[in-house]
Amino acid sequence: MNTDPIADYLTRVRNAIKANHRVVEIPASNLKKEITKVLFDKGYIANYKFEDSTVQGTIKVALKYHPITKISAIRSITRISKPGLRKYAGMDNLPRVLNGLGIAILSTSKGVMSDKEARQQNVGGEVLCYVY
Repeated sequence: MNTDPIADYLTRVRNAIKANHRVVEIPASNLKKEITKVLFDKGYIANYKFEDSTVQGTIKVALKYHPITKISAIRSITRISKPGLRKYAGMDNLPRVLNGLGIAILSTSKGVMSDKEARQQNVGGEVLCYVY
């Protein structure tokens, strides 16, 4: 049985948001670190910290909530490309999430980036997830 580390990452974040946690710990990998950086740059998480205390290391993600309504900045985070069925998008047909209000995180030849950055750099790649 295969495990999907990216789906595990997204599920841990999703579960922490539903339980109103401030911080979530996730086992680290290079791809997960890049996804975390994209989420931080786009304002979906408050902060992050990479810790190398164990062999694998962990990522501590501080989730972002509205100060008054306590609603999370991440409304939905969905895995698109799965190990059983990979989804790729060329530079001509990059996905638009909620007509541009959300982001699609892509793994391209120039690194992990959002769909907007991929349009600017004219690259396509594997669509990892949608966030809005």
